Amino acid sequence: MHFDDILKQIGEFGKFQIINYIIICIPLISAGFHMLVSVFIQVLPPHRCQIPGLENDTYEIQGDWHKALTEATIPVTSDGDYSKCTIWANHTLAYTGNMSEHKCDSWVYDRSIFTRTFATDFNLVCKDKEKITPAQVAFMGGVLAGAFILGFMADYLGRKLTFLVSMLLQGLSGTAAAFAPEYYSFVFFRFLDGFSNAGVMMCAFVLGVELVGPSKRMYAGLINMYFFALGEIILALLGYLIRDWQYLELAISIPSFLYLSYWWLIPESARWLLANGKHEEAAKIMRQAAKVNRAHLPEKFLEQVSEDEEVQSSSLLNIFRAPKLLCRTAIIFYNWCIVSMVYYGLSLNSGNLGGSIFLNFLVAALVEFPAYTACFTIDKLGRKAVYCGSMLLGGVACLCSIFVAVYADPDAPSTNWINVCLSMTGKFGATMAFAIVYVWSAEIYPTVVRNGLMGFSSTFARVGGMLAPVIAVSNCFEGKIGQNAALIVFGGTTILAGLLSLLLPETTGRELPETIEQAEKVSTRHPGSRKLTDREHREKLGLSLTSLNEISMSPR
Repeated sequence: MHFDDILKQIGEFGKFQIINYIIICIPLISAGFHMLVSVFIQVLPPHRCQIPGLENDTYEIQGDWHKALTEATIPVTSDGDYSKCTIWANHTLAYTGNMSEHKCDSWVYDRSIFTRTFATDFNLVCKDKEKITPAQVAFMGGVLAGAFILGFMADYLGRKLTFLVSMLLQGLSGTAAAFAPEYYSFVFFRFLDGFSNAGVMMCAFVLGVELVGPSKRMYAGLINMYFFALGEIILALLGYLIRDWQYLELAISIPSFLYLSYWWLIPESARWLLANGKHEEAAKIMRQAAKVNRAHLPEKFLEQVSEDEEVQSSSLLNIFRAPKLLCRTAIIFYNWCIVSMVYYGLSLNSGNLGGSIFLNFLVAALVEFPAYTACFTIDKLGRKAVYCGSMLLGGVACLCSIFVAVYADPDAPSTNWINVCLSMTGKFGATMAFAIVYVWSAEIYPTVVRNGLMGFSSTFARVGGMLAPVIAVSNCFEGKIGQNAALIVFGGTTILAGLLSLLLPETTGRELPETIEQAEKVSTRHPGSRKLTDREHREKLGLSLTSLNEISMSPR
């Protein structure tokens, strides 16, 4: 008898699992806060140089006297806007035409939408404007580092302890970022925030997956993504209500301290306890689960549990001797990178779209719910069809922004809505693909190298996440096409990834390959192994997901 047989005996997803699963997934709401809060706190609103000597100068024109003084002091650009970086060297000469410009060292900002942002507090304008993107990249870099370090910590010290440490660090780093005295300390705390966020997301994923039976495991991995999306929706509301970046940062960080109560609320993973020789603790949890689920469990059931068959590993270098698997691995790596880049990039880019930043962000969050729900069709329609279709849908939608930029009237209200709809369609496709690529990759990789290859796949996803803010700010380019550069890049790379995925084998209902040789023989059209029932396949995949010891490979 294996551990999964016990889960089947007490109920694969009974009352005990449902209650604990919901509690475990609640911190994913906070993870959604921290992952995308930069959309609001790092906004750079319209601004111009401050009029020297005018202490009560504002971006908004206060009257005719203020307008005349502004025009005499601040140069006007070719676009008709006041200069953001220069003032007249001697504004009294502005009326004579004998003028020269020099750089200004103070600014006034449009505070009609945000009263304060990190960018306005630290004057990240002109030559310092380029510092905004590294602050966003630092967070994603923290996610990459946390995925490795906290992943190993969870394997050696336990999922529950790592979960609690991550949530505590999330609260501390977020609070510290709100009080950062200067730019570089803010970047450091945002890095720590990303580091801790990786631990929260990974541990919630693994604790939830290890809690349920094998046939429900794939669904458990998908359902927890709804909580992350719920966090995005709540963040849109918080951003609308709290227009000061420090208060918003505190509002999303302080709740993390409440999660310390989880020490008494949630159990450690019984599977991890059993694997680390803590049999009595594991038995206590399983008896409690059986009691809540009203199931019978033999008194000495642990004596009947045999050790899981050891999965023999193989050197990752051996895939270089398997050209077909090597090619498929490269395609999967590229897809993980692009899916992550486009998913986070379109979320961050919602602040660059016209119209209300709050409404755009809210719609971008709402589209995730139907996207995740659509993923439940993969057992019926197949991994390849659903994944490729979602990628092509998202990519084509993003590329269509070219036609809007060239042919649509930029001043028409409908033009902005068209751009928003295209961006949201791209987000819908990327969200679906993000959920599917994890399952599909695990089914393509053979058992002997699945751990290592899934770990590398996850690394490419983190790299894509780091590229996302860099691409998102490319909308700052001039010209009709340049203003839609981010959507064009996202669309082109997504279409290429979707087309390349056609070269991957369909795995729905097929036995998972155990060896590199078996994976090499799998045909793109005809996998060549016997057809499994949906339940058999989910159980097989569920066992595979549990065998992935490197939990840094969770989908987000």
